[in-house]
Amino acid sequence: MEKIAIIGVGYVGLVTGTCLAELGNHVTCIDLDKEKIEQLNQGIAPIYEPNLNTHIQKNIAEKRLLFSTNLAKALISHDIVIVCVGTPMDDDGSADMSDYFSVLKAIADFIKDTRPISRKIIVNKSTVPVGTGKKAELFLLENGVYLSEFSIVSNPEFLREGSAVYDFFHPDRIIIGGNDTESVKRVQSIYRSLYRSRNPIMLTSIEAAELTKYAANAFLATKISFVNEIANLCDTLNIDVSQVTKGIGADNRIGRYFLHPGPGYGGACFPKDTQALAFIGKENGVDLKIVNAAIEINNNQVSIIVEKIRSLVGDLTGKHIGLLGLSFKPETDDIRNAPALALIELLLQEGCSISAYDPVAMPNTQAEIGARIQYAKDAYHAANDANAVVLMTEWNQFRLLDLQKLADVVREKNFVDARNVYEVSAMHDHGFSYRGVGRHSSDGEKTVHLEDIELSYGGLSDF
Repeated sequence: MEKIAIIGVGYVGLVTGTCLAELGNHVTCIDLDKEKIEQLNQGIAPIYEPNLNTHIQKNIAEKRLLFSTNLAKALISHDIVIVCVGTPMDDDGSADMSDYFSVLKAIADFIKDTRPISRKIIVNKSTVPVGTGKKAELFLLENGVYLSEFSIVSNPEFLREGSAVYDFFHPDRIIIGGNDTESVKRVQSIYRSLYRSRNPIMLTSIEAAELTKYAANAFLATKISFVNEIANLCDTLNIDVSQVTKGIGADNRIGRYFLHPGPGYGGACFPKDTQALAFIGKENGVDLKIVNAAIEINNNQVSIIVEKIRSLVGDLTGKHIGLLGLSFKPETDDIRNAPALALIELLLQEGCSISAYDPVAMPNTQAEIGARIQYAKDAYHAANDANAVVLMTEWNQFRLLDLQKLADVVREKNFVDARNVYEVSAMHDHGFSYRGVGRHSSDGEKTVHLEDIELSYGGLSDF
């Protein structure tokens, strides 16, 4: 098994390092945040991710996983160095690579100060612009490192927050881009436990690996924006969008995933990666019209949710809103670019007061926006005395609300379902005026579903 250093203990670095240790590798995770490292060495994850804490505690106990702030100590004994630092969006939409190149500078200084030393395989798992591999090589050479002392490999991640541990152990593909055969084989070896029954490894050039990551995220983001645009058309035509998405999703060329309309995509990846890909296109003289359109549609989607609220309560000034869900998706406490936070800002500008509840994301939200909103102890507390209840994150516990209890605590029976969790008829049965995304129907008028109609011809129920 390999000895691996992970630099950067965010979502990607922590999950990657922990799961690589679970595969039997010896892993040291490095981060500058001393408080975070102390917490992790006690077996406590600073993020919420299902099953992550269990794997951290197990691998610490079995001495395969260590957390440290000492980069030099890790580099001296670890030949595979996986870089997992953030590449956030800069003001112009490009990826901010300052942290990445700061890490490379530290590696270069270490190599120069400790010669002779074993060759380091520097693995880029951070999402980086196309051409970063070549730039990294040139950067290290310019900083006095010899070509014989390192190699660069690209190994992008495809983890979904909320199911990242599962995704790591059940990958659709593992992409490894590199020009040095021996280094690629070494990186490939750290995953060998994952492909006993099948081989998900795909070997590419560094540039192809870099672009694949951006292209994958942009394509998924585009599917979300596309279905939201179709849902907005369904609202106008009074068509149930779920019937449309089932129809197109049944086509294997399209697939049923990422065809759920809602308030738009969020999180750490899709917003910045679509912007970065658009910037890469512009920088190279290619206008990526589809990617830019996906970004534009997404940027407007939360405003459409505001208009749905307004259609129910009228003037928003002084209205009290019960907000269910703050994280950008269920099973995570991540609020980065969360549609719920964008909605909060718009509603506060309109003069609303807000009471919100989320199973795990309230501490992060409180740290981000403070006491500008109220934080409830449960969904019904959030809905208490509300002029409208808005469901923004489809946590399982929000799928099974007692609608009568909800009706009893609100001031006005208005419900905006930004995730299309509830049936229109169920909400109307409890007296709620309801708005979904692509599921509009007149208040009190039930949307007709084809599956509710018994088809008959000549006395036969099917034909």
